[in-house]
Amino acid sequence: MSIQTRLETKPRAYTGVELRPHFLLTELDLRGSALGSFIGPCEVKTEHLVDWEDRLAQDKIVAGEMVHFIGEFFGAPLREGVLRQRLFMATCGQILTELMPAEKRAISRVSRDGDDLFWDGRKISVSIVTASPVSQLLHVGINVDPQGAPVPAVGLKEMGIEPREFATSALERFAEEWESIEWACAKVRPVV
Repeated sequence: MSIQTRLETKPRAYTGVELRPHFLLTELDLRGSALGSFIGPCEVKTEHLVDWEDRLAQDKIVAGEMVHFIGEFFGAPLREGVLRQRLFMATCGQILTELMPAEKRAISRVSRDGDDLFWDGRKISVSIVTASPVSQLLHVGINVDPQGAPVPAVGLKEMGIEPREFATSALERFAEEWESIEWACAKVRPVV
């Protein structure tokens, strides 16, 4: 079974309230398990943070512009959602490295620590997975312009990467991984 993906063409802000069941259905017309993307500013106030560690620390998320990915996955436990998140973040790191001009790659390599990506010692991403009553929900934000970020951050502009090209590549690669995993589960002979 394939997964639907879509890159929204018009800018859209992310405030945290978008991380809800059926956002992809009602806003991007994606049905079933899906991964959608849009580009826009980010400002998540403390009260909209899903991560209790960040919420208790009174953190917030701010960026002038991000490539946002929202995923919704049905019929999976939270642990599987976290595994999908880690796979997606590793994939994003690979794509960033591939799209980065050689002179930027010479400065530093993209690294991953859990669900966070870094370049030149600065944070590129935010990411969270949570459970809803009907699905697992994912938000990933990749900085385009990290202005206002509460931590040392870097964005795609400084890295020399075009945001739409990155978003399209990430959606395509995730869909390929999804289909490959589905086939890997279906092609094996059971052992009894």
